Amino acid sequence: MKFNVKRAVFVLFFVSGFCGLLYQVVWLRLAFRHFGIITPVMSVVLSVFMLGLAIGSWSGGRWIATLHKKTGISPISFYAITELLIGVGAVAVPKLFLISESYLLSLGDMNSASYLLVSAMFMMACILPWCVFMGFTFPFMMAYLKSIDASERTSFSFLYLANVIGAMTGTLITAFILIEVLGFKSTLYAAAAANVVVAAVAFTIGRNAPSPYTKAEAEEVPVTAQAQAGEKPALFPLILFITGFISMAIEVVWVRAFTPVLATTVYAFASLLAAYLLATFAGSALYRRHSTQGSVLTNAALFGILAITAFLPIVINDPRINYNPFVLLLSVMPVCAVMGYLTPKLIDAYSNGGAKSAGRAYAVNIAGCIAGPLFASYVLLANFGARLSMVILALPFLILYVAYLRSASIGKTAKAAMLSLSAVLLVVTIFASASYDERSRHVNYTKDAAVLHDYTATVIAHGEGMNKQLLVNGKGMTALVPVTKMLAHWPILLHDGKPESALIICFGMGTTYRSLLSWPVDVTAVELVPSVRDLFWYFHADTETVLKDPRGKIVIDDGRRFLSRTNKKYDIITIDPPPPMTAAGTGFLYSREFFETAKAHLNDDGLLQLWMWPEEADLYTSIAINQSITDAFPYVKLFNAFDMKRGFLYIASMKPINVPTVNEMLKKMPQAAQKDMVEWTPNLSPAQILELTRKNSADAPKTPLTAANNIMLTDDRPANEYFLVRQILGGK
Repeated sequence: MKFNVKRAVFVLFFVSGFCGLLYQVVWLRLAFRHFGIITPVMSVVLSVFMLGLAIGSWSGGRWIATLHKKTGISPISFYAITELLIGVGAVAVPKLFLISESYLLSLGDMNSASYLLVSAMFMMACILPWCVFMGFTFPFMMAYLKSIDASERTSFSFLYLANVIGAMTGTLITAFILIEVLGFKSTLYAAAAANVVVAAVAFTIGRNAPSPYTKAEAEEVPVTAQAQAGEKPALFPLILFITGFISMAIEVVWVRAFTPVLATTVYAFASLLAAYLLATFAGSALYRRHSTQGSVLTNAALFGILAITAFLPIVINDPRINYNPFVLLLSVMPVCAVMGYLTPKLIDAYSNGGAKSAGRAYAVNIAGCIAGPLFASYVLLANFGARLSMVILALPFLILYVAYLRSASIGKTAKAAMLSLSAVLLVVTIFASASYDERSRHVNYTKDAAVLHDYTATVIAHGEGMNKQLLVNGKGMTALVPVTKMLAHWPILLHDGKPESALIICFGMGTTYRSLLSWPVDVTAVELVPSVRDLFWYFHADTETVLKDPRGKIVIDDGRRFLSRTNKKYDIITIDPPPPMTAAGTGFLYSREFFETAKAHLNDDGLLQLWMWPEEADLYTSIAINQSITDAFPYVKLFNAFDMKRGFLYIASMKPINVPTVNEMLKKMPQAAQKDMVEWTPNLSPAQILELTRKNSADAPKTPLTAANNIMLTDDRPANEYFLVRQILGGK
């Protein structure tokens, strides 16, 4: 009976871990939708998520014994109540986000700092309570296991193992299947249903197997009684903080460092997280086996292994050595596995199975998880780049190993070998290794390449003449091509009146911004990455003159967030979403809801322009985007790029779109605009370019939506980002 109950508890915690990662993935996406795809939003959501877990773990460990003693209710019943409340959060958080966004919009224009502060407060209020409930689950269930078996000493690692494998499964199934098949909203409902089932099973166990409060349940053996010789138990809280700090910080750094190899799709991010969790599970499982056999590895041995394995991803990520994503994912698994072994080992030893001590220890570990990503984003990556950031995060393991050397029970030869190898790796990663975000260490970068780091990305500009490139986290963004000029000229030429204002979403190399200023209009450009704006000079010799033009303004913000929080309207809105079309987050610039938001910020006769390169997407995605824009606007025209090799332009309006003759367009164009248009195509005249673009036009096809033909890209179903199931089924 005891075995069956523990097996049921394992399954419950597996499902709980599954739902926890699912909520983190979906809530982060919803936060991006309502508050902007910017690093501060991601940092706030992740930090609040971890803060809730820490508060819940600490307070739950303090309260559960008292609650159990005063009420006589089994701790597993309190766990069941917690799971029910978490399920309520699945439904409540999207509504709370929507209410928060509506309130923020009612405040009107605010400067970025004020908006970030207020939106962070709202995000915390929306997410924190449910994360606290998630934090309750560990101490509540530990108290139950202690109540049915007073000799239980390793319940934390038992639950941790189930939780981690559930989290890994949740990451994979959510990203690879559920969101594409069900959409974000229904995925949350499915998780809420799972929480309800978990609660029902837990209630049943608690009712059928009530456990009276016992003295043994409250007693907690001091940590020193459980620690191995030379383990230095006084350092356990510090070590738990450090491991939590490094584990989350290094994950943030890996995402940036590995982007050139793993790509920017949601599947790449999910694969990295899954590899991280799978290795953590393997390490935890190995610790559980060792603990039952009485052969647990010492801290000194574990730090020695960490001091070696933490450097492996740095070496493997060298562009001269590896460009295989599977090898890269394998390189992170050893260090994750060792941390997966170390964390439950320390908490088991510290708590001795007691919920109060375990809650306190786990809260310390999670506190490190809160600080790690913030430090990685705003200090390490912004100042040192990916390679050196990974080196800095590996150093504490080497320091801890040295600190444990004297008390280590391993042989002198093994000590010397591990210390020597880690020292060699340290020297190699500092002085010999290369990475994709360093000018002098990548053979494909020209000598005059410019490299900038900020909290958002590493940005590189390199190349010569018309072959210059802009790389964001190692991925090419745009090029010096004539069609980027037409993103400025074409919508103005099609405008019936005399446009006075234009908005650019996605600054890129700044070509469209520069071209728009050749017209007598006020121009606002919105760019997510500060360093992209700061490298404008690399691509255009007249940058200083352009930036001094009082009619122009460059705003660092998420484009959709900027639109949502501004009261201004524009005559022209032109959009050039970052490539590829499958990149994570790009669905926000193709969705039906985005076009509604943009439409609300167009003047009555305003035009919206979207550049689309269908070669980057499957047919389903192209149809879905077409449906979303034609459903939002009654009048939509398509124009091929004049060189016929650079996709096509959507022009959308609330009024009929008249295409003037070439002569009428030329009369409308200032000399500065005509000169700009032919700057990169001296073999063509303005009239020839206009004629080539004008003659390749058509009304965008619009298919009435039915239940059987509901193909539309929406915020809930971003078909361009989630496509794996469709791909497996042959595009259906």
